[in-house]
Amino acid sequence: METKPRILIVDDEPQIVRVLTTGLIANGYDTRYADNGFDALEIAASWSPDVIVTDLVMPGMTGLELCRQIRADSETPIVVLSVKGEERIKVEALDAGADDYVTKPFGIEELLARLRAVQRRSRTRPSETVNILSSGDLRIDLDSREVTVDEKTIHLTPKEYDLLVYFVSHPGKVLTQRTLLGAVWGGNFTGQSEYLRVFVGQLRKKIEKDPSEPQYIVTEPWVGYRFNPGQS
Repeated sequence: METKPRILIVDDEPQIVRVLTTGLIANGYDTRYADNGFDALEIAASWSPDVIVTDLVMPGMTGLELCRQIRADSETPIVVLSVKGEERIKVEALDAGADDYVTKPFGIEELLARLRAVQRRSRTRPSETVNILSSGDLRIDLDSREVTVDEKTIHLTPKEYDLLVYFVSHPGKVLTQRTLLGAVWGGNFTGQSEYLRVFVGQLRKKIEKDPSEPQYIVTEPWVGYRFNPGQS
């Protein structure tokens, strides 16, 4: 029997929880919920959800801190739901480790589409004909999804990993923001340039010797980015 995808809902508003639970169960998902971040961490550790859907404003532990805690040792996709739609808040959530951000109020069909998208991305594997990608001191094992820089393992979120693989797979090519957003986030995200700024910044901190003067991921002003291959 096929296992239902598991969704952990983290929200302290009972009405939101009821709406989400009803909609997700009706569409074939298995759900659990927590009304605070501490309980969410315990459930995530014991239940292993496929996606975590969390609010930002909660008692005790904010959604941002929950994202950071999850990202410390897990690549589970995280979708943030919040009434705060300002770009600054979205960037903070993405920087904390969220994979997507949905502004309340939202339709259940939109949320379902976002869930399908993050699940697809978390399952995506590059072509098995090439198992290792390398560039300079950067090495990506496509089977294990392990990334090393100068032989040191680098922890990446699922989205950071997908973006890096796309960059390394297109060495020396100028990639527009629209191209990168479409390839990594999907066609509905080609206007979300803040997503790209956040994740490029995160990647640079993790793979560049000096993020302020990047050698790998180079900005092409007003266009996008270019991956500059190192000497393998």
